[in-house]
Amino acid sequence: MSRKKPYLKKIAILLCASVAAATLPALEGDPSFAFQEIWGYLISGSESAIDASFPVSDIAYFAAGLNSFGTLVGVPDVRKVRPLGKRVHLVVAETGNQALTHFCLDPAYPVRDALVRDITLAAVDFDGVQIDFEAVNAKDKEHFLAFLSRLKGSLGNRTLSVALVARWRDVNDAYDYGRISAIADRVIIMAYDEHWSSSGPGAIASLEWCRTISDYAQRKIGAGKLVMALPFYGRAWADKNPAKAYAHAGISRIISEKELSAGRLSDESPFFEYQETVNVRVFFEDARSLGSRLRLYSDALVGKVAFWRLGLEDAEIWKALRLVE
Repeated sequence: MSRKKPYLKKIAILLCASVAAATLPALEGDPSFAFQEIWGYLISGSESAIDASFPVSDIAYFAAGLNSFGTLVGVPDVRKVRPLGKRVHLVVAETGNQALTHFCLDPAYPVRDALVRDITLAAVDFDGVQIDFEAVNAKDKEHFLAFLSRLKGSLGNRTLSVALVARWRDVNDAYDYGRISAIADRVIIMAYDEHWSSSGPGAIASLEWCRTISDYAQRKIGAGKLVMALPFYGRAWADKNPAKAYAHAGISRIISEKELSAGRLSDESPFFEYQETVNVRVFFEDARSLGSRLRLYSDALVGKVAFWRLGLEDAEIWKALRLVE
């Protein structure tokens, strides 16, 4: 039995960017951005992304996490980065599960103190611990602060740092800049994701937005403990995303609008293919854009910066940075 061949077309994606990264000018002149501390986030398994020559004082080694029982898991092997001669901080992260962080923080459950002990034990060979809990419910604010206090007391001379989302005003949630900075030795402000995957397209961290974030953070935290974090990554937004589930009515509409013919597999499963032009807008950071943010922070007397994350950067940025006492 003869069968008509399906109307076959491939999806074509057109990347529309105003400039190509290779054509962007590097920073000019001698290194001009000096900071007391330069932190670099390093993903376990990507140790080749950092070189001992990089002007990095502190490695935030990412990341241990919490399993469903509130037990610490995934502690990276600090021996892999010790030869670099940097201070190394164990990052403990939970970024999406409010129920899990509630279970771990609320003293009504027999988890919090055990977790503090686990983190303290895991940190023995590290110079510090960083807590990156981005899913703490506002109702758990006092529990979060108590957890940080207990952990700080347990760590002894090791540095406790806390990573916090960027903000420009007081918010009634668990992330009170002032109260957290009173406990922690360092507070890392994640000054990026001004625009993100589910927002409209835009800069990862525009200059004026960074200025506003920095001004607020300096008022609430103070220069001694504040670390302003910058992004190394870029992000793309597309005006269309045909990859999704469809109702039959939607399938029929596409077939009709594009004048398609569906084919069938041997088991009678129907399918069709077609071309779709997708316009993509990409925002990214290079040495030049990062330099403008570094100059902003330097001029504002911010003495400590961090970068998310090593391995994603324009390598020219290392020529523009140096550490000072």
